[in-house]
Amino acid sequence: MLSVFDGSQSLNRRQLLQIGGLGLGGLSLSSLLTTKALANLSGGSTDPLTGKSVIFLFQQGGPSQFETFDPKPHAPSGIRTVGEVIPTSIPGVHFGGAMSQLAKLAHKFNVVRSYSTQNGGHNIQPIVSKFSKEAAISTHFARVAGATRADSGTPTTAVLFPASVSKNVPGPSARGNLSATGPYGAGFAPFIPGKGGKLQEDMKLNLPRERFLSDRRSLLKALDQLNRQTDVSGSINAADEIQQQAYEVLLGGGVSNALDLSREDAKTLAMYDTSQYDGGTRWNKVKRGKAGLYNAQANTIGKLLLQARRLCEAGCGYVTIHASYAGVWDMHADGNNLNMTDGMEAVGLSFDHAVAAFIRDCEARGLSDKILLVCCGEMGRTPKINKRGGRDHWARLAPLILYGGGMGGGKVIGQSDKQGGEPNSKAYDPGHLISTILRTMIDPGQLRLLPGIPQEITQLLDHDPIDGLGI
Repeated sequence: MLSVFDGSQSLNRRQLLQIGGLGLGGLSLSSLLTTKALANLSGGSTDPLTGKSVIFLFQQGGPSQFETFDPKPHAPSGIRTVGEVIPTSIPGVHFGGAMSQLAKLAHKFNVVRSYSTQNGGHNIQPIVSKFSKEAAISTHFARVAGATRADSGTPTTAVLFPASVSKNVPGPSARGNLSATGPYGAGFAPFIPGKGGKLQEDMKLNLPRERFLSDRRSLLKALDQLNRQTDVSGSINAADEIQQQAYEVLLGGGVSNALDLSREDAKTLAMYDTSQYDGGTRWNKVKRGKAGLYNAQANTIGKLLLQARRLCEAGCGYVTIHASYAGVWDMHADGNNLNMTDGMEAVGLSFDHAVAAFIRDCEARGLSDKILLVCCGEMGRTPKINKRGGRDHWARLAPLILYGGGMGGGKVIGQSDKQGGEPNSKAYDPGHLISTILRTMIDPGQLRLLPGIPQEITQLLDHDPIDGLGI
């Protein structure tokens, strides 16, 4: 907890804000963390930001294209979609049976059927990969926008794990570092609520009260010393903890309110509630079921999307959601993982409900042009069903949907071959997706008017986006 302490009493957050305003007399949280926006660094008035936000719902484990948004009911036995195939609100377009609510809303979002992650292993591609310059996509945005908003101090990027909405679930469990900052430094790491702070004592500044009130230079020196101590430690995690503590204490209000779902309308909360998909002990036949991972997603994915929407409304520009513990979309039908039938019930139904609730909510709130929702995993699943009734890892085709961001809906972009394993039209890869995401948030033309733009950002923006989305 960042506080000014003289050995007998400390100034609390309210007193700090009353004395110096949110910027502490000209010292912003961004300055403390050395994470200024490009526009601020240039001293110019050019604003390359579009004002739109992105929510990336990461389906770790590799969702099946066959049982979600590109079913193949007429493929040969051993390949064809497992379970029911249902019509959507787009004439002639069908989804897998577990996507029943999204099928009714298909005209509101876009499906890409020729997307390939070019990756067949468990990691966090495309969020962090060679395509993203080994930095989280959100970090590139933070490098342009700054780590916090200048007007409110709200963090510009965040990562949400199930622990941020429930105390009764396991902690973060991503197969990779969703906070990777690549070439930019730890100060641009996203805000992660629900982690628990370990550096509370380190965030105290031993500065006499009267010196704080009369001598801003002493405060600056103390804050600089705190920052230097963090730099010397060389710990990315430490910097992330300091960032979190400072956000929660100094900035409090807006961020805390956004994270507090008890402030949400009861009817909206009920709409997002996915707890009905908790399977009890049904999934204990496999290790991930015994560990409670399927039920953890079932109980939290709706609330995570609601929390992400609230953060975006509060000014957060990019929110990554990781609801899929250690890859619950990984449906091998072995001792660790469910088969396709049980897996789509355990994971697919809650996903379908949560995303459909999000779309309905954004449509009602007039946010369809302001927030882009992206849903995909790190890979797809094999055309051939294995002998146990599961599908294995597949790099050459994966499901991808995009809602909002001013893109309209009802587009089915690209197509796969008859067996659902290869693109049968122009293929899109994570480079196309990353460019689409960043162009939604950043105007490339305006950005080029600013000096000091990292080449990593311009290279990502210069990549072709996905066709047909109006980007």
